[in-house]
Amino acid sequence: MLDDLRQQVCQANRRLIAEHLAFGTFGNASGVDRAGGHAVIKPSGVPHEQLAPERMVVVSLADGRVVEGDLRPSSDTPTHLELYRAFEAVGGIVHTHSVHATAWAQAQRDIPALGTTHADFFNGPIPCTRLLKSTEIAADYETNTGKVIVERFAELDPTQVPGVLVAHHGPFAWGPTVAEAVDAAVTLEHVARLASETLHVEPNPQTIHRELLEKHFSRKHGPGAYYGQR
Repeated sequence: MLDDLRQQVCQANRRLIAEHLAFGTFGNASGVDRAGGHAVIKPSGVPHEQLAPERMVVVSLADGRVVEGDLRPSSDTPTHLELYRAFEAVGGIVHTHSVHATAWAQAQRDIPALGTTHADFFNGPIPCTRLLKSTEIAADYETNTGKVIVERFAELDPTQVPGVLVAHHGPFAWGPTVAEAVDAAVTLEHVARLASETLHVEPNPQTIHRELLEKHFSRKHGPGAYYGQR
């Protein structure tokens, strides 16, 4: 079942280590099959070097039950499923523990849009969620993690800002495919590092002008995009 998607999700999870976005058994990537109502995700606690397409776990998009696979799915599966249900344009999701983005999450800070590198990929600041309440941690923690992300995007377009920081936790990123979700996670980490370095040079930097932000984002994304080859 879903052999191609299993292969893509396996490759995405292996990239998390290659791109230095995760270590050990940390981090996970998933892809969704909306037509069939399934998601494919990394098995829980399995080192990335031991991953293979056949070890990926297929779960129901509706209720998270395992449809195919001998291993337990990632403990973050309920978070992924909440995002898939809320963000219909998303085809792949990645959760990492990358150093700079996680530092911003631990500081409970949005990553401000400070320059055109940020603007090329994110049409505005990369938001940080609120802290989970004690009751949200005690019961259905992973599901509630997804819900606070969705809550934070109540007035944001997830296709315009393909990533988030979960307060005291770390980043999630997404895209139309799982490979593009990894690309978004790589970019998020680079932008987080640039913002940190900028604050070392100037503790109170000005954010990028809205016109310049929108120009750089729109020339790469959307119907009027003209960056790159046709």
